[in-house]
Amino acid sequence: MYVKLDKAVLASRWILAVFFIGLGVALAAYAVRFGYNLWIFTTTALSAEETAMLIGLLHLLDAALVASLVMTVVIASYDSLVSRLSEEDKQGKPSWVATVDPGNLKIKLSTSLVAISSIHLLQIFMETSTYDDRKVMWALAIHGTFLVGALVLGTLDRLTAHTEHGKL
Repeated sequence: MYVKLDKAVLASRWILAVFFIGLGVALAAYAVRFGYNLWIFTTTALSAEETAMLIGLLHLLDAALVASLVMTVVIASYDSLVSRLSEEDKQGKPSWVATVDPGNLKIKLSTSLVAISSIHLLQIFMETSTYDDRKVMWALAIHGTFLVGALVLGTLDRLTAHTEHGKL
């Protein structure tokens, strides 16, 4: 009885593949939007003001970081939770995949969120006239929360690593 239950639980991990495929589809749609924004950016490059160009570039950078964050989650989660990525195709497999554990993934995600939040904050600072004080303060508070969260996760990960190796 327990053997069948164990097999059923293990087999159910394949349901996650639907979510990862869905994230791939969403990422493709996001790439189309990125292409549209890139087209607008490049076609207005010569006529736009310097500040508008920089803000447009920050939007493109933000999109690239979000896309990277999604792929990091998809690849690392699939590899660790569903099925190991093929060992046969070493050339196509990113070298970091085998080294990502749940703690490491949390650190990667939290630092990505801090980077994305930093870009949004920079965009706000460059256009402060379009934001009221309340929105600026909320953006600072949210960024501070992401930053503190990343520091706490990093500290906990470091403490856990020391504890596991008997160094603490």
